[in-house]
Amino acid sequence: MLRKINRAALIAFCCLAIFASPPNSASAQQTVKSSPPKEKTNLHSSRVPKGLVIRSSAALVEDQQTGELLLQKKAHAVVPIASITKLMTAMVVLDSGSDLHELITIESADIDTFRHSYSRLRVGSQFTRRDLLLISLMASDNRSAHALGRVYPGGHAACVAAMNDKARSLGLFKTRFVDTTGLFSGNVSSARDLARMVEAAYSYHLIREFSTCREAVIDSGVCVLEFRNTNRLLSHPEWKIGLSKTGYIGESGRCLVMQARLAERSLFIVLLDSQGKLTRIGDANRIKKWLEALETDLRTSQSSFHPEPTG
Repeated sequence: MLRKINRAALIAFCCLAIFASPPNSASAQQTVKSSPPKEKTNLHSSRVPKGLVIRSSAALVEDQQTGELLLQKKAHAVVPIASITKLMTAMVVLDSGSDLHELITIESADIDTFRHSYSRLRVGSQFTRRDLLLISLMASDNRSAHALGRVYPGGHAACVAAMNDKARSLGLFKTRFVDTTGLFSGNVSSARDLARMVEAAYSYHLIREFSTCREAVIDSGVCVLEFRNTNRLLSHPEWKIGLSKTGYIGESGRCLVMQARLAERSLFIVLLDSQGKLTRIGDANRIKKWLEALETDLRTSQSSFHPEPTG
């Protein structure tokens, strides 16, 4: 009996010793070090300066020279880009080295039977490849963009493949194309990718020229056609725009990408999924005023600073 009591007392004593002993501080510290608290990162978070209203669902403003991101709003979100697609179409057509003066006949296959978008290019009329590039970039005509893809070396499928290949070569891994017009919502990208795409397109002098042409008169051989740019900001002299492209389908909302000179800075501006005809224009003008106000404040602060003489 005494032996059983002694054994029970020994077990109780061991249990108390285990619970009373302090935890190993080294192992506790090691545990903390090996599993630090993870900082939450949200690629879709908004970084819009206080006081600036941006109504487009996704937006980005980047300094062309320094790469500084002045504004981001859902800049990594992958969304349909509509006719912004035509910038990539133009790049691969120019990359192909095809004769810009070759006459191309508009065919019934170029008619948009998906969304039934309007075009003034009649079936049977002929345009040079150069004219089709101009109409596509300036007036965002879908029939001209489809014709450019149809006569691309290897046909439309080869043109789309070249567009996707070029996107990958530029590091645009959130960008994908399924046609040359942008009529299909499968043409997608992000604001960050589109800034890179605008940068690439800006290196083509014809894309800069055609995308910022305010109006043009083109003889189709059947009649003379007048075209105007879809970006109304080009008609305002206070805007210095070096490249421009608009886009719209229901799934994408209204989109606008530009290279512009604002407040003594060359910038890439991307505005995506704007609801309402004037929203993207309003956002662009608000960005312009914000940057000009920042420049004015900077100049004022510099002119008011008078360092005391030394010596």
